[in-house]
Amino acid sequence: MSIKEGREYFRQLGMEDKVMEFDESSATVELAAHAVGVEGARICKTLSFYKEDHAMLIEVAGDARIDNHKFKEKFHFKAKMLSPEDVLNLIGHPVGGVCPFGIKDNVEVYCDESLKRFETVFPAVGSGNSAIELTLDELFKYSNSIEWIDVCKLPE
Repeated sequence: MSIKEGREYFRQLGMEDKVMEFDESSATVELAAHAVGVEGARICKTLSFYKEDHAMLIEVAGDARIDNHKFKEKFHFKAKMLSPEDVLNLIGHPVGGVCPFGIKDNVEVYCDESLKRFETVFPAVGSGNSAIELTLDELFKYSNSIEWIDVCKLPE
């Protein structure tokens, strides 16, 4: 999967015109913030973890980090991020372009409270040079998120 699948996902929602593609990389929070022209915290990172025999994604603010204690309290297992190979195999997008849109079946998606500081955020759309601006309601809805959770910590 790639930007092609991401675009198709939003085409079906009548929102393909909102998808941005850049001539430069947006594969990290810093690069994405520069490409979009916003502070890094407003970049919506998609973090991928192992969960039993499948994968899960957590949408978090660009400046947020997983709090291992909160994660374990919420999910009852230790946070272990997917390997780059498993990201592509289990999620369907490459590292740097991971997003919750147009993903493989059996992937659980959650949104972290760290995003709630912003009216809109910018997740990737399947490639390391793409983004889309979404409200928090749109992000939750279009990512098919299960629930809002609190498993991150912010910089002090």
